[in-house]
Amino acid sequence: MINSVIFDIDNTLTDFMRMKRAAVDSAVDSMIGAGLQAEKSAMVEKVFEIYWKDGVEDQRILDKVLLKELGRIDYKILAAGILGYRRAKAGTMTLYPRVEMTLIELTRMGIGMGAVSDAPRLEAWLRVVGLGLHHFFKHVVTAEDVGARKPAPEPFRKALELLGSKPGETLMVGDWADRDIAGAKRLGIRTGWAKYGDTHETEDSGAEFVLEDIHQLVAIIRKENGVPAAA
Repeated sequence: MINSVIFDIDNTLTDFMRMKRAAVDSAVDSMIGAGLQAEKSAMVEKVFEIYWKDGVEDQRILDKVLLKELGRIDYKILAAGILGYRRAKAGTMTLYPRVEMTLIELTRMGIGMGAVSDAPRLEAWLRVVGLGLHHFFKHVVTAEDVGARKPAPEPFRKALELLGSKPGETLMVGDWADRDIAGAKRLGIRTGWAKYGDTHETEDSGAEFVLEDIHQLVAIIRKENGVPAAA
């Protein structure tokens, strides 16, 4: 029996890396347009080098890039980069196909839903509200809320508490095997791997269910709960 689902957000509900690449590309274009003397592809690569080192949620990424490139922060160039980033982010932050359809069907089935994210609290809620997911998720647990990131148990425990659900009756759905899947399994939470969002070339996620499309969740939960398939 599955009565609740905990979702990761980035690369599970929304194509986060597609947005990130488009936003960085736009930021670099805007900085060069404002006077930064740099070759575009090399600068994009430098941005991602810092992201991979300091984390893709780094809110001061452009400051760091300019300090490294110029030895100082040129605020005209920084402002141009930030605005370019924000414009592209707003235009490319979209849900994966059939996400909304899936959440609507799970709601109709009486399935409790929440989200767990390693993003900063405000950033997580900006994504959730911006994508219209706040109509489905009353609870979003972030690392700031519990003082720990996945795969630590604290975010998952908090989500279970808020949903009022037991581990064996809860399904965690996420793209990152080492964080989403491994962390949930340690607490006995059932797991579904969002293969469609994998960016780590994962060969074996260790999840109970493998999702090529998020809408497969509906059939999985119906089967687990002994509910006949919809006509």
